[in-house]
Amino acid sequence: MKHRIVVLGAGYAGAYAAGTLARRLSPADTEISVVNAEPDFVQRLRLHQLAAGREIAAPRLTDVFAGTAVRLRLARVTGVDPERQVVTVADADGGGELGYDTLLYALGSHGADHGVPGVAEHAFDVSGRPSALRLRERLDGLDRRAEGGRVLVVGDGLTGIETATEIAETRPGLAVTLVARGELGAPLSVGARRHLRRACDRLGVTVLEHTRVEAVGATGVTCADGTALVSDATVWTAGFAVGPLAAAGGLEVTEDGRIVVDRSMRSVSHPNVYAVGDSAYALGDNGRPLPMSCASAGYTGVRATAAIVGRLTGREIALNKLEYLGNHISLGRRDGILQMVDDEGRAKPKYVGGRKAARIKAGIVRMSLWATAHPTFGLPRRRHRLAAAHATAAEQALA
Repeated sequence: MKHRIVVLGAGYAGAYAAGTLARRLSPADTEISVVNAEPDFVQRLRLHQLAAGREIAAPRLTDVFAGTAVRLRLARVTGVDPERQVVTVADADGGGELGYDTLLYALGSHGADHGVPGVAEHAFDVSGRPSALRLRERLDGLDRRAEGGRVLVVGDGLTGIETATEIAETRPGLAVTLVARGELGAPLSVGARRHLRRACDRLGVTVLEHTRVEAVGATGVTCADGTALVSDATVWTAGFAVGPLAAAGGLEVTEDGRIVVDRSMRSVSHPNVYAVGDSAYALGDNGRPLPMSCASAGYTGVRATAAIVGRLTGREIALNKLEYLGNHISLGRRDGILQMVDDEGRAKPKYVGGRKAARIKAGIVRMSLWATAHPTFGLPRRRHRLAAAHATAAEQALA
């Protein structure tokens, strides 16, 4: 009987892991299934660009896994039962249960409202493709108005900074304000913070520091000091959160719902479950939790697939490092910041800025898309049919 591997989620971590497992495990001995709610691969790294109005590639998952042994099921995961080793899904046919011998949990994260009233009802976000497209539609409407419009971006993390600067550059007719709870770019080095401020000034982004939003309404937000900020489109980028499925299923999780894993990305409570990407609470080589990021998705995905292959084949597999090297921030199309960090997660004094940093970030995006679009590049597959589509996708990633 074949060993059943079920991968939940086909984002950066899930799609790569599924393809790697298909490449390294024999289809005669294993059966690999991927469950994903959307039919396309979502370039989450570029959703702020999609919202601002740029076109980005979205490869069909049927093409991504074409010619491989990976089975794709388009469905929404509704439950996980690690005791019975089944997951429940809902799809157009009503859904049902999928049994597994090994589960790879890669459902990622979504925007976190932190309990702030009105976020769900009135704010936009760029944590998913549908929400990014809704924001894009709203911005299109504001651009058509003779008087333009006011866009308020709440949250000064990487997503907030990239969203505010991208909208300001792509849609110069709109007035963009970035609301920061503390000092703008506080985790960055002194030089990088200065570069960020210059970029905001150049793009016309108004920055409000040390400002905490306590409520979001249809026409603006209310701050902790009682100040009302008027907005025609409020974009909420104040962090990310994971879904409740892992906790509801009885897996050991952190307070924020991430699955606690060991050094092999294996659940500490259920040895047949592995978690990767934003879903995993993994300690890096420096003893600190890896942050929710595309880089962490890569590190944890490589570690989990190596561990699964080793367990199923009996081979000793060398494990990759679990380290976080730094942040790559895009500031529109032609500017950016590359900030490296030390072993304690603190910004190093030196940074790379400007066009060079923008090219590095574009290269990372291109590499991430290529790795996803070629998940089993070591296997014979219908390359002649997919090559043109993948080349076009790579070009769009750098557009």
